Amino acid sequence: MQISYIGMQTAEVAIAPVIKVILKTDAKALDEVVVTAMGISKEKKALGYAVQDVKGDKLTQASSSNLSSALQGKVSGVEISPSSGMPGASSKMTIRGSRSFTGDNTPLYVVDGMPISSSTDLDTFNSVTGSDYANRAVDIDPNDIESINILKGQAASALYGMRASNGVVVITTKSGKGARKGKPEVTINTGLSFDKVSTMPDFQKEFAQGFNGAFSPSDSRSWGPLISELANDPKYGGNTDNSYTQKFGKHQGQYYVDQRAKAGLDPWATPRAYDNAKDFFNTGVTWNSSANVAQSLDKGSYSLSLGSTTANGIVPSTGMDRYNAKLTAQAQLSKNWSTGFNGNFVYSKIKKQTGANNGIMATVYGAPSSYDLGGIPSHIDGDPYTQNTYRSTGGFDGAYWAVENNSFKERTQRFF
Repeated sequence: MQISYIGMQTAEVAIAPVIKVILKTDAKALDEVVVTAMGISKEKKALGYAVQDVKGDKLTQASSSNLSSALQGKVSGVEISPSSGMPGASSKMTIRGSRSFTGDNTPLYVVDGMPISSSTDLDTFNSVTGSDYANRAVDIDPNDIESINILKGQAASALYGMRASNGVVVITTKSGKGARKGKPEVTINTGLSFDKVSTMPDFQKEFAQGFNGAFSPSDSRSWGPLISELANDPKYGGNTDNSYTQKFGKHQGQYYVDQRAKAGLDPWATPRAYDNAKDFFNTGVTWNSSANVAQSLDKGSYSLSLGSTTANGIVPSTGMDRYNAKLTAQAQLSKNWSTGFNGNFVYSKIKKQTGANNGIMATVYGAPSSYDLGGIPSHIDGDPYTQNTYRSTGGFDGAYWAVENNSFKERTQRFF
């Protein structure tokens, strides 16, 4: 007679009136076990729908600050599209493609058997100066995850109803069940990662701002004269006779920049090409740290986790601070009765820049190569609320002015 059980080695015993069997654990067999509804474990081959699992150690290899980015590229058939590269940015996840043109295609998230919402019910209600809200999957600390199972297909909806018609992301957090008996196990994880812009557009660095070959300090187009010939410009060049050289004297090899004068700087500058887009971005830094104490007892187990994440984005004045605390405890009261507690508290602060039609990148990528976007103050001297930029008309906030004065902040406290 053969006796088998999930996670145990199969044993063969002789038939007898009374049989006492002790099965040995089989770690390899656990790789074929997945968590489905309400924390129930089943073998993959016994399921009537597609499922794929990711272990916790795979999620923390790249020190990702949020769950969505940690899952990218690790599950087939799952598309994860972040809205931007800023820390705390929302991400769109679809399993096996979109099912609706106008409806919600987001899968259902289930944490330790409890369905939770990953969406937000907030809106900026402004197509011009709107900003992205983080979806709440950002609240989950990847360091505290034991495993993730992706339930695919319509058959998965039978477990959770219509909410699961787009698939289910089943998250099992660390509970202490796998810890050794006796002394508590203490685990400390730290991770440091850096972000850089991988690809930049190829900007022309030959012609100055202006139109039809003539230099204009208020024209956003780059159809002006050669940058190398700005000192000889008939209206602004320091080598020629014009209203500015008559007033201030000639400045050989330089030209007059009106925005520098408005900012209280020396208005005369030497012509050169600036790499405004490259100079705008920073090196992003993300620091993750977590500590976990777990212990398996004779009739129960517990796990206590604390975590913190600090991320500074590649865009100036963007970042995220997140603090996680989690307590899980189980107790076997009798042969047929058990009880448990699972609580997560998250406090997060996210600082982003505005998007929509007035996004900061409009004035970064559109800046003429002849204009010193980062070196000329973004407001006029003595008035921080009046912008000073290369455009004469409104419609876009200056990038550095928006960074300093128009950031978007989220503060969230959540218990689940």
